Amino acid sequence: MAIRRLDSLGYQLGLLNRLYDRRLQDALAPLGVAPGQFPALVMLFQKDGLTQADLCRRIGVEQPTMANTLNRMERDGLIRRDADPADKRRTFIYLTQKARAAQDTVMNEARKVATQAVSSLSSTEQDAVFNLLNKLTDNLKD
Repeated sequence: MAIRRLDSLGYQLGLLNRLYDRRLQDALAPLGVAPGQFPALVMLFQKDGLTQADLCRRIGVEQPTMANTLNRMERDGLIRRDADPADKRRTFIYLTQKARAAQDTVMNEARKVATQAVSSLSSTEQDAVFNLLNKLTDNLKD
């Protein structure tokens, strides 16, 4: 039996994710930030000097994905890496002055996208959406 796209949770979530990422990309591109870099930036805005492993745990991505993201962020002048003096195998990730200077603008642009996404929902509906998304996420966690 074929599943209709509009009745498929995976299809709907994937479509929403693609649309949201596209809007976020449009909002952040003029600032030199890609959507994939945004979660790492947010974590570093909250606590600078995290390790790659810390970022992976906090964001929920694999090491190779994070390594590629950090390489691009370093190339783009958003982060620098400092070796741990006690363990040369470990590095700490720090925001550059460029990233710090863009923090308020980056966060404001991201908030605009989030606000647009829920703009037609009442506050009760917004609460319900977030509650349901949290439940779905919890259902799929290991």
